[in-house]
Amino acid sequence: MNKLLAEEIYYLMELGRRFELAAKEHYMQGDISGFLHLDIGQEALSVAAMKAFEKGDVFSTYREHVMAIARGIDPKAVMAELFGKVTGVSRGKGGSMHLFDPSHFFYGGDAIVGGRIPNAVGCAYARRYQGIDDGVMVIFGDGATNGGAFFESLNIASAWRLPLLFLCENNRYAIGTEITRVAPFLEQAKKAAPFMPTVEVDGMDAVAVYEAVREAQQQIQRGHGPIFVEAFTCRYEGHSMSDAGSYRSPQEMQICRSKDPIERMKRELAERYGVDEAYIETLQKRAQNAVDEAVAFAAESPEPPLEELYADLFCKECANVVS
Repeated sequence: MNKLLAEEIYYLMELGRRFELAAKEHYMQGDISGFLHLDIGQEALSVAAMKAFEKGDVFSTYREHVMAIARGIDPKAVMAELFGKVTGVSRGKGGSMHLFDPSHFFYGGDAIVGGRIPNAVGCAYARRYQGIDDGVMVIFGDGATNGGAFFESLNIASAWRLPLLFLCENNRYAIGTEITRVAPFLEQAKKAAPFMPTVEVDGMDAVAVYEAVREAQQQIQRGHGPIFVEAFTCRYEGHSMSDAGSYRSPQEMQICRSKDPIERMKRELAERYGVDEAYIETLQKRAQNAVDEAVAFAAESPEPPLEELYADLFCKECANVVS
């Protein structure tokens, strides 16, 4: 990782956190409706994984705002989508959990836990069939590893040696259930070990995540088949805005916050690359300005017209497939 990339990752992490704090504020004010899953505390994984996997298809979790922005989607379009505006990335129809932009090869989240994993398997098969070797990455939480489709996907991807990177975001909690209450071990990579190579990484360390994902992508691009990367991270907020997170002790949260990924990346910039505090403050101000502009854009954008209710219900390109 060179200095310019390190600075970009830090900027996107700052942007991501400030974006999420603004989303939280406007949800509480009633400007955002429906579900809202915040990524505060997990910015290292969300940003570094996207920057490492720049070429290829990405299927994300529904905790996806920061991932979408790091993938290159305009923060204005993401915030407008949260506000339910027609200028949103999904024209105000998807909301927080369904940010979808094929122009960035970002196929977003799914309200079904682990619902994107079989889709990613199909995409990886299609890309191999097309001769495109960039690969596919699917991101999911630790809770998704208990689903039947997860194991079926591991099996098919391994049997067919598909170019697929399984990235498990292990924050230890599936909604409000600690993973070791419903699985016999904390390390969910153990479930994938019989099928493919596995890697464990500190998900609070952006540099470590970047290096692990970049190396994993190179492996699948070389035709070695799928790989499973597990990143251990920590979300500071509850599962969603309706979750107070009271099942986690103050001591646990104190430990989480002591590993803050943004502070770690800031130290990395100073110690490894000699970036001074003045420039770091410049990046912070730039990030805040981008968030302020996104909120203003979303607030001023129009609601979708009523006819949007009936648009895009069917695939126009598929009209002649079935007679």
